[in-house]
Amino acid sequence: MTIHIAAAPGAIADTVLMPGDPLRARWAAETFLSEVVPVNTVRGMLGFTGRWRGHPVTIHGSGMGMPSMSIYANELIRDLGARTVFRIGSAGALRAEVRLRDLVIAMTASSVSTPSRTLFREANFAPAADFGLLRAAAAAAEARGAPFHVGGIYSSDTFYDERQDLTDQLARHGVLAVEMEAAELYAVAARHRARALAIVTVSDHLLTGEAMSSGEREQGFATMVEIALEAAFAGR
Repeated sequence: MTIHIAAAPGAIADTVLMPGDPLRARWAAETFLSEVVPVNTVRGMLGFTGRWRGHPVTIHGSGMGMPSMSIYANELIRDLGARTVFRIGSAGALRAEVRLRDLVIAMTASSVSTPSRTLFREANFAPAADFGLLRAAAAAAEARGAPFHVGGIYSSDTFYDERQDLTDQLARHGVLAVEMEAAELYAVAARHRARALAIVTVSDHLLTGEAMSSGEREQGFATMVEIALEAAFAGR
């Protein structure tokens, strides 16, 4: 048990999937896991542990933004034993070759600022994914024929961002999509010697203005969950 997660000892699995929305965590647990039990409801942030093909898995919400992700990732990894953590959620495309409904598997996550930035002082730490998880996720996506891209993403600390100049420079430098949590997850995982990977579904496009409907988001989310689970237990 921690300040924000009222899980009993041993209730959190080694493998954790983290959507931003706690209700999406409940949906994913009920849809993909068996033997599901709730493990957290503190402050309305829901967490569930169950089994996927016999493997223990926890699905726990992260909330929106890097400060919220930092709280839950630190407690899950540092205090409650999580060793493999996936960020699963939505993102906005920054480049023309990335289309609506595509998956982006994040090799790196750039940011302006994260809660971990104060630890590094003058250094510009480059948060990166675990290569083994990245390779397994790419293989799983390819095997099922899901359109996907591997590369850098941008973790923004501002949802209603008005920095078009920054968006232009990110796209110019090959950044594929923008979301709000991955950079901090990667930093926390690196600090505590855990594995982390962000897999996001493109739900809207910053260049074209296109956006997925709620039904399309759910279908895209399902593919993302399945690929994360397959990557987590590849070879086992």
